[in-house]
Amino acid sequence: MKQDCETKSACYDQGMETTSTQGRKIGYVRVSDKDQTEALQVDALKAVGCDLIYGDHGVSGAITKQRGLDDVLNCLDEGDTLVVWKLDRLGRSTIHLLQLLSDLRDRGVDFQAITQGIDTTTAVGRMLYGQLAVFAEYERTLISERTKAGMAAAKARGVHVGRPKMSKTMSKALDDLEKFDLLETVTTDGTA
Repeated sequence: MKQDCETKSACYDQGMETTSTQGRKIGYVRVSDKDQTEALQVDALKAVGCDLIYGDHGVSGAITKQRGLDDVLNCLDEGDTLVVWKLDRLGRSTIHLLQLLSDLRDRGVDFQAITQGIDTTTAVGRMLYGQLAVFAEYERTLISERTKAGMAAAKARGVHVGRPKMSKTMSKALDDLEKFDLLETVTTDGTA
């Protein structure tokens, strides 16, 4: 695994020994600005015993594609633990973070956020994770309610909501096409 990590552009495993391939602690670091350093995060992850550390340097959390994050998620196996310095280093939003954590749980991968004391290998960590899930559900509900309210307000102002309306010409053409298909089927079968 160490050789795989060394071929990645964002891997911080210098001087780290990987002794096993099961039950590994694999870290992830991210800094948003190219002028920032991830040294604090890397040192903290090494201190808690990470076997490998992946990262993204100068990548905003709002960016969907993060090569280091994609690499670390792809290398995690059942029994491994993903370790980050803080939750905000991992996810773009609460919903994104909860989706990642849910995916990890489904894959049998534990999660640890050092500064927040979240560790899903412990009962307290699982409780904090559950609380995060409640907040994410609440956030999803609020987004849905705001969307529905916005749609209702738009309709009240006479704005069409949904797919664009079809022009009369296009509607007539589709009706003609359906009739054509029906006629084609009737003549091919020989039935009426």
